[in-house]
Amino acid sequence: MTPPPSRLMLKPAQLRLIFEIAESGQLQQAAQACGMTQPAASRMLAETERQLGVPLFLRQPKGMAPTEIGQNVLRRTAVILREMQGMATDVRALSTGYAGSVHVGAVTGPAVDYLVAAIREVKEQAPDADVTVDVMPSRELLSHLVAGDMDFVLARILPEFDAREFLIQPMRDEKVTFCVRAGHPLDRGRRVELTDLLGQEWVMQQRGAPIREATLDAFAAQGLSEPRNVVNSPSLLFTISYLSQSDAVAPLSAEVAQLLTRPPVSANFTCLDIARQICVPPYYLLSLRRRPASPLAEKLREKVIAKSLMA
Repeated sequence: MTPPPSRLMLKPAQLRLIFEIAESGQLQQAAQACGMTQPAASRMLAETERQLGVPLFLRQPKGMAPTEIGQNVLRRTAVILREMQGMATDVRALSTGYAGSVHVGAVTGPAVDYLVAAIREVKEQAPDADVTVDVMPSRELLSHLVAGDMDFVLARILPEFDAREFLIQPMRDEKVTFCVRAGHPLDRGRRVELTDLLGQEWVMQQRGAPIREATLDAFAAQGLSEPRNVVNSPSLLFTISYLSQSDAVAPLSAEVAQLLTRPPVSANFTCLDIARQICVPPYYLLSLRRRPASPLAEKLREKVIAKSLMA
């Protein structure tokens, strides 16, 4: 045998043959497992041993047994074959959208509604998929999208952003509902007018937030001034806590209100029956034109669209 080169270039087929010979102890069975003839397997084994410079197997009457060096090579061969199989599995999973990572963002309404349902379907099919969701105002979502931090967002298009940068999928508008704790003085099972709400305590998002602006526009449309007794907070968690401990009124998206008041959550809140329907301008599913979607992102995107059409 010649000395082995400093850099070995064994092919996957050679490694597979070595492994199968060790498994069966028979060259013929190993050849069949590798889909080749016995003479071809014999030539390949001889070439492999020539490249390594040492025999890998002892030829015995009852079969083939690895030499001491052969056992060492086999340990590494098993690791390499496992890694190659893992690589093939990863490539298949990534190319079909069943693995990898996806980072999306949404305004509150779709985040608690059909985005959750879409993610659950993806995770059922691809439990190893790494899904990250951020819920924040449209301005922050668009900034992250333009920076390339997110794969797609459910947000409104704002004038300071160039809409030509985006692939735009129309979605839905958000309906506003007024949420209060159960037992609130206005929770009397009858329709509530905006005039009844003007003097109430409120907990609202900051000025400029679409739901707050839609609420204030509704008051203005009836010639009413805006509520004065207001606690400002962008935090939904703070809003829920404040409502539970006060007689405040909170304008929320219908999706959030339904999550709070219906099973399985069924928290101690209720929605007032408002005479006037209040809607927020529609939001869109937005992704960057210059950034091709990964298979996983595309799969989640398709499910989000499908869920929104069913809602």
